[in-house]
Amino acid sequence: MREKGTVYFFTGLAGAGKTTIGGLFYRRLLEKKPDAVLIDGDQTRTQAGHSASDGTVLLEDRYTTQARKSGAWGTFRRCRDLAEEGQDVVICSISMYTEVRAWNRENIENYREIYLKVTPETLYRRDQKKLYSSKTKNVVGVDLPWDEPGHSSIVVQNDGQETPEEIVDRLLEFFEVK
Repeated sequence: MREKGTVYFFTGLAGAGKTTIGGLFYRRLLEKKPDAVLIDGDQTRTQAGHSASDGTVLLEDRYTTQARKSGAWGTFRRCRDLAEEGQDVVICSISMYTEVRAWNRENIENYREIYLKVTPETLYRRDQKKLYSSKTKNVVGVDLPWDEPGHSSIVVQNDGQETPEEIVDRLLEFFEVK
């Protein structure tokens, strides 16, 4: 029987470095686990958009609380299933609800939560997607509430004191990835 995989969940607000650090972690993990899987929250949200009868994606439907929770639970069920089959999964997503992260801890045997924490000043300085400077609506941590993680496996302060490579080295050592 194949050993169960691990789910490495990189969470934090937009601009915290989830995709950068999680992607680098994934590439390094592939060297040891060639069947590892990467799931990016931005991509899953785009793929899960609801469609009108003419095929037009209804963007507003993706941002309701119910749609966000439903999408998160669906994604994490997929992560759990992949891990049960023996694959390691790296997922990069905000997952803004405590109850979703609690479900992960209760239902995914090898669940590792990495909270990339940054100051508001760092978020506004990075602002690659122009979420903070453009007065965009429905931004988690700005006009939408966000349940800050309180039970992460590790919290990484990512305001630029370490390079992404240094952070990934530290995470690989912390999680004893061999």
